[in-house]
Amino acid sequence: MMLKRLWFLMLGLCAALHVQAATDARPNIVVLVADDWGFTDVGAFGGEIATPHLDALARSGVRFSNFHVAASCSPTRSMLLTGVDNHRNGHGNLRETMPGEHLGKPGYLGSLVPNVVTLGTLLQAGGYRTYIAGKWNVGNEPHNLPNRRGFDRSFIMGDTGSDNWEPEKRYLPHSARVNWYEDGKPPVMPKEFFSSTFFVDKTIDYIRSGAASGKPFFAYVGFQANHVPVQAPQAFIDKYKGRYDAGWTALREARRNKAVELGLIPKDTPMVTMVTTGDWAALSAKDRQYQARLMEVYAAMTESLDYEVGRLIAYLKSTGEYDNTVFVFLSDNGPEGSDYREADLWLRFNYSRDLERLGGKGAYVVPGPSWASASASPLNTFKFYAGEGGIRSPLIISGVAGAARNQIHNGLTHVTDILPTLLDVARVARPGASFQGQPIEPPTGRSLVPVLADPALRVRSADEPLGYELSGNKALFKGDLKIALNNPPMGDGQWHLYDLRTDPGETKDLQQQRPQEFAAMQAAYAAWANANGVLPMPEGYNPVKQVLINSFVNYWIPTYRITALAVLAGLVGLLAAVLAIRRRRRAA
Repeated sequence: MMLKRLWFLMLGLCAALHVQAATDARPNIVVLVADDWGFTDVGAFGGEIATPHLDALARSGVRFSNFHVAASCSPTRSMLLTGVDNHRNGHGNLRETMPGEHLGKPGYLGSLVPNVVTLGTLLQAGGYRTYIAGKWNVGNEPHNLPNRRGFDRSFIMGDTGSDNWEPEKRYLPHSARVNWYEDGKPPVMPKEFFSSTFFVDKTIDYIRSGAASGKPFFAYVGFQANHVPVQAPQAFIDKYKGRYDAGWTALREARRNKAVELGLIPKDTPMVTMVTTGDWAALSAKDRQYQARLMEVYAAMTESLDYEVGRLIAYLKSTGEYDNTVFVFLSDNGPEGSDYREADLWLRFNYSRDLERLGGKGAYVVPGPSWASASASPLNTFKFYAGEGGIRSPLIISGVAGAARNQIHNGLTHVTDILPTLLDVARVARPGASFQGQPIEPPTGRSLVPVLADPALRVRSADEPLGYELSGNKALFKGDLKIALNNPPMGDGQWHLYDLRTDPGETKDLQQQRPQEFAAMQAAYAAWANANGVLPMPEGYNPVKQVLINSFVNYWIPTYRITALAVLAGLVGLLAAVLAIRRRRRAA
C-alpha cells in the first residue's frame, strides 16, 4: 500500500513538473510586417479582401485600433527594431526623400546609428535563436546588416523595394542594383520567384534548421506586399474580377461602415473626401475598367500575403509549436497614394502597364491616390503624411499567455511599444542607457502586456505627449487629442487640432473651441522636436522633387558620368568641326 501511494505521489509530482515546465516555456515570437497597407485592408479591420489567417489571429488575440507608426518604411522599421524614436536611431527621414542638407547630420544617416540595439540582439542575448527574411531597409553597411545586428540567419533585401517576380529588377532607378544579402553576403538569387512565397519559405527553413537546439525562436518576416510594383499570382487576381466596379468612393464608405460595425471606430464617424480623390462617375467605361483592375491586383497581393502567413501557421501547427507562438502583425505605414507620374518615362522603358498584363511579370501597378483613400478608410491622407491615414496602422497581437481574446484596444499606442512588449513576453530584461557595458539610446516605448490582459487600460496617461515628424509633416498626440500639420497637396501647412476619440477621420478642427490646449500642444511639439534633434526642412522642399534630385545625385550622375562626358566631348568636337568647316568656307 505504501509503495502504491509513493508511486501515485511520484506520478503527481511528475505531472506537476510537466505542467510547470509548459507554463515556464518561453514562447516563440513571429513578427509579420506588411508594406504600405491601409487601416482597413485587413478583413478584421473592416476590409472586403479575404485575409482569413490574419482574421483568425485577430479573433484569438487583441486588435489595436489606435496604433501609430511613421508614414514611410525605414523610419517605422527602425523604431520597430530598436524601440527608439527614428530621429535618434538614424532614420530622421527616408533616404530617398532626404534633402542633401540633412544627410549625415545627427539622426539623419539613413542607417541605424551604432549606439542602438535591435530586438534581434536583445533576444539573441536572452537565449533565443533569431531569424529574418524579407525587407530590411535600415542600413546596408556591413555593421548594419542583420548578421551583425542580432540575427543568427538572414536573407534580406536592403532597399525600399524591388520587383516581386524578378528579384534583381529595380522598381525605380534609385541605385544601380537591388541589394540582397544572405547572412551578410551577396547571395545567388533565383531568376524568378514571388517575394511573399520566398520569404516564408526561408523563414520555415530557418525555423526547421534550428529546431534541435531546444531554444525558442524569434522570426521577423518583412514582406514587400503591397509596395509598388503591386503584383500577384493570377489565381488570386481572378478571384476579384468585378469586385471593384462600383469605384473607390463606394468602397471607402463600405469599409467605414464595416469598421463601425466591428467596434474599431465610433458610430457615425465622419469622413473627408481627399483633394486627390477622383470622380469615379466622370471616368469613361474603359478607364473604370482599368482602374478597377488596379484594385483587383492590390487585393490579390493582399490575399496572397495572408495565404503565405497561413502556410507558416500550418507549419508551426504541424510541429506542435503554434500554441506556444506569439504573433505580431502590422503595416509599416499607410497606403501608397503617389501616382508615380514623375517616373513615367523610366517606367515606359522598363515595365508594361497594359491591362491584360497587370499583376504579372514585367507589369507595374500603382494603385494611386483614389484607391489609397479607400484603403485608408475612414482616415484622412495616406503614406508620407501625418494624417491618420498615413500613420495609423492595423496591429494584431495574438498568442500571449493571459491575454484577452477577440478584443479591441482603442487607446493610443506606438510602434516603439512593440520592443518592450516582446521583451516582457520573452522574459528578457529591457535595457536602460547601456547594454553589455556600452552606452546606448534607451528604448522609449511602453509594454502592451497589461492592456493585452485588460484592453480597457490606457498605455499612456491623458497628459503625456507623443511627438511625430517626417519630411516636414508633423503631429503631436496627448490623450485623445492630436495636432497635425501637413504640407501640400494633402494639407495647407498649418496646425490643426482634432479629437480622435470622436473624429478619427480628422474632419473637424477644434483650435477655435479649445485655444489653450491647442497652444499648449504646439509648445509641447516644439519641446519634443528640440529634444529629439528634428531638423527644419529647407525652403521650398518638396519630397517628390527630392526623390528625383537624389536619384540623379546618387545614381544617374555616378553611373553615367563617364558616358555623359564622352557624349559631351563628342558633341563639342562635332561643333568645333562644323565651325572649322564654316570658317574655311568663308575664307574661300
